[in-house]
Amino acid sequence: MTDDLPKRRFLTVEQVAEDLNVGVPLVRALLKSGELRGIQVGGRGAWRIGIQDLEDYISHAYAKTARLVETGEFGSEHEA
Repeated sequence: MTDDLPKRRFLTVEQVAEDLNVGVPLVRALLKSGELRGIQVGGRGAWRIGIQDLEDYISHAYAKTARLVETGEFGSEHEA
């Protein structure tokens, strides 16, 4: 990729699901709850998620997990 190409600003729901390694329904639920920020565009209301919005969501998720670990609320029932 050359430096003169524009960088992508928005991702689709499918791209975000792939990046987070989760299903599309979970991403849609996060959008509808407001936990993940996004916009709807076009006549069919397709969701688009800004790169920075995804990064903010990930940072918030790390901070939330760290708080749960510190308080001891993140127990074995949360482990994969």
